[in-house]
Amino acid sequence: MSKAEERRKSKRLSVEIKAERLSCDKNCSVFIENLSESGINIITAPAKTTTLFEPGAEVELQLQTKNNGIIKLQCNVKWVYDNSPEDFTNNVGLEINNPPEDYLDFVRTL
Repeated sequence: MSKAEERRKSKRLSVEIKAERLSCDKNCSVFIENLSESGINIITAPAKTTTLFEPGAEVELQLQTKNNGIIKLQCNVKWVYDNSPEDFTNNVGLEINNPPEDYLDFVRTL
């Protein structure tokens, strides 16, 4: 087990889920690469700036479940990894603030 895995409160699950960042005005689509009960790793849509995602920033995320349910999450950016210069996407680590019960139920069914 890696040190990062030891630090995590809950197990990460690899997924491919499209989500929307509600707290922005353009390039709002993101892809959830992995998630847990307390955090999410997203890949951003291509953008020329990373200022939308800075450590400490608040992010409101919305995802759609398989049964067409909508889950809204309030998150804080924990880290940002800028991908290669040719790739305008970023990997962003989010911590979920007070995960709602519908989200926790969703994660447990994966």
